[in-house]
Amino acid sequence: MAFTAATSPLCTWLIAACVTNSVAGLTGNDAPVSSGPLGRRLKRRIARSKQLTAESWLGIGVQAASRSGQSLVAFCESGLSELGTFCSLQGFKECNNLKQESLFGDGFFGESLRGLRGLRGSGSKSIRAGRRAVAGKASAVVVQPAKESEQKKNKKTATKQRRVVVTGMGLVSCHGHDPDTFYENLLTGKSGITEIERFDCRDFPTRFAGEIKSFSTEGWVAGKFARRMDRFMLYLLTAGKKAVMDADISEEVMKDLDKSKCGVLIGSAMGGMQVFNDAIEALRVSYRKMNPFCVPFATTNMGSAMLAMDLGWMGPNYSISTACATSNFCMLSAANHIIRGEADVMLSGGSDAAIIPIGLGGFVACRALSQRNDDPAKASRPWDKNRDGFVMGEGAGVLLLEELEHAKTRGAEIYAEFLGGSFTCDAYHMTEPHPEGAGVLLCIEKALAQSGVNKTDVNYVNAHATSTKAGDLQEYKALMKAFGGNPELKVNSTKSMVGHLLGAAGAVEAIATIQAIRSGWVHPTINLEDPESEVNLGGFRCVSVPLKFLSCLQLPNIDLACKGYERDSWR
Repeated sequence: MAFTAATSPLCTWLIAACVTNSVAGLTGNDAPVSSGPLGRRLKRRIARSKQLTAESWLGIGVQAASRSGQSLVAFCESGLSELGTFCSLQGFKECNNLKQESLFGDGFFGESLRGLRGLRGSGSKSIRAGRRAVAGKASAVVVQPAKESEQKKNKKTATKQRRVVVTGMGLVSCHGHDPDTFYENLLTGKSGITEIERFDCRDFPTRFAGEIKSFSTEGWVAGKFARRMDRFMLYLLTAGKKAVMDADISEEVMKDLDKSKCGVLIGSAMGGMQVFNDAIEALRVSYRKMNPFCVPFATTNMGSAMLAMDLGWMGPNYSISTACATSNFCMLSAANHIIRGEADVMLSGGSDAAIIPIGLGGFVACRALSQRNDDPAKASRPWDKNRDGFVMGEGAGVLLLEELEHAKTRGAEIYAEFLGGSFTCDAYHMTEPHPEGAGVLLCIEKALAQSGVNKTDVNYVNAHATSTKAGDLQEYKALMKAFGGNPELKVNSTKSMVGHLLGAAGAVEAIATIQAIRSGWVHPTINLEDPESEVNLGGFRCVSVPLKFLSCLQLPNIDLACKGYERDSWR
């Protein structure tokens, strides 16, 4: 439907051309013919001439349209393939598989055009005669397939609900570059917030972040790209390939995959800020000094595109940029592609690398960051009375989502099942949450309904909890309204130890959530020393205790309901 507006004019023109010329021969403008013997012979010759010229016109029209269609394919790429969507509204479902050598095929005008594809006009006389010819066959052809398609339209094929599971995880973070090391550091309550070393930030009121100190692209990204790409793309490519490796998709397995049904949907909130900033600085000298890759490497979608090119995956490929909710939008959208049958495997998540002067300065200008420079490890303190803003982080998180039967067929290890989710908007303020957490509450309720999970079965929530004055409390209110009657509920904040990873936050915290499901242990929320009076301490101070998970939700803005199972239970 997205391309209907682009393709409909072409379809309308093609049909209108046939109908107009068909009607032209029915106007009765031909000169009368005598009814004598000579007149009867002349009438037969004229009728035969009209038949031939009508067929000649159709042959020219079909081939000319076919040539036009080929140029449109080259220009719009997938635009013409959506012509079937438009035509199906008219009962032409057969248009979904068009070929360049025959734009219409058998499905658009039916069987009657099979013998006309190679015909051409026989000269100017036949062309002039064709303008007056009665093309009754052409208009009959337009109507006939509609009846056949009408019968097919009423026959719906029964489809089995496709289930989505997680079979691979990859990440890059200040707490380690693999899920196990990352979660072990979380369980010990270790803070990854330290002083910034990448650039001189002495003049900034905030001089610390969840900065990645050691990171190498060796073995993951080609050297020529590693020197040119923004760090957000390097994190994305590395985490994406690690997720593929973690899913046990080797070169041999890759050969057997249907690459047209393997896609990449990894987003970024900020994109290539460093590359774009460098381009502006170069432009101050001369445009000749600008990096020719500065525009593509600054866009948020290029990371997904580069990863797809490396893997040869030709399925859905794009990015979503929705600030803190970027990863969750990507994961839910990727799961929907699998549920609808458009893909069998999807890499999804987010990546950001905004710990650079312009990124730090921008958030300082918003007065959103903590300024606890004397003790960075205690700066991120969700729900604590002494919190004074969030702490920036960086990195990438990628999940490999896969259709259940596809995963079972190749013997993949299944970490969790994706059950559903929801999109909502506060519609309240650019940065401040709704005073009563209305958007979050609505999202939770819709996610539970869509996934079929009862709120009493939810015993763990990995919260957004950024350590901001307004955000933490409004989220708490929404959680209490949604789950307040559940005594088993445990809530924690991963950001207390790694900071706010912006567009990558949702995916990295999804990995923490899945690791909690797998291990049965939840990590603590550190620095919660003096909780807000509105906060129920028993429900929010999470310590490393074993839990048996039935289900879990992950916030914010989009909620992902996951279900953990032992591997053998899938067999």
